[in-house]
Amino acid sequence: MVPGARLIVLGKQGAGKGTQCVRLSRHYVIPHISTGDMLRAAVKRGTEIGEEARRYMDAGELVPDEVLVELVHQRLDQDDTKARGFVLDGFPRTVRQADLLDEILPPPGIDLVLNLLVPTSLVMRRLSARRTCADCGANYSLSAPPSIDWTCDICGGEVVQREDDTEAAIKRRLDLYERQTAPLVARYRRKGLLATVRGDAAVDVVTDRLVKAIDGRRQPRAEARP
Repeated sequence: MVPGARLIVLGKQGAGKGTQCVRLSRHYVIPHISTGDMLRAAVKRGTEIGEEARRYMDAGELVPDEVLVELVHQRLDQDDTKARGFVLDGFPRTVRQADLLDEILPPPGIDLVLNLLVPTSLVMRRLSARRTCADCGANYSLSAPPSIDWTCDICGGEVVQREDDTEAAIKRRLDLYERQTAPLVARYRRKGLLATVRGDAAVDVVTDRLVKAIDGRRQPRAEARP
């Protein structure tokens, strides 16, 4: 079996993180951990963390780092992540979140942080064409719609254009991402954990680039063993 891995995938919204995280999850047989998906699920189930997050979301405020970290901590404490590892999608987004993540991660910590690099012009086109299930959050696009009449293939929910997928809103989100994530990228680069991978290619090509970056990082460790 392919060895597991402990990965973080960074990238602008629309860079293809979700798609590539699912593929890496399958390739390395590790859980795909998306904070967005977990938040939606916790809110829907009415868990303690879900109710706390809902209060902030209903007030139009960002969910505090401590709530997100506790959500991630609970997931990382499960047996599958302890045994095989994980791929973190959408977390951390700031240096503070990364510092908090380091506090809850047992040794040996993160294997590699993959920074998926995609031109802003391409991201703008992708997000403008994106459509999302209002119930489960599954993503579609104008060029790849659900099978039947904008009804989600996964849960049967209505597939719509998000209010924040307008051009002006997208630009604001991308600007915020750049401001928040530039220090985060620099942090992981200083630690020697960062690999930047171009994401402006066919999905299979990008997956191959990511796998080569991950396996290339492992190779020196394997060769160093007696």
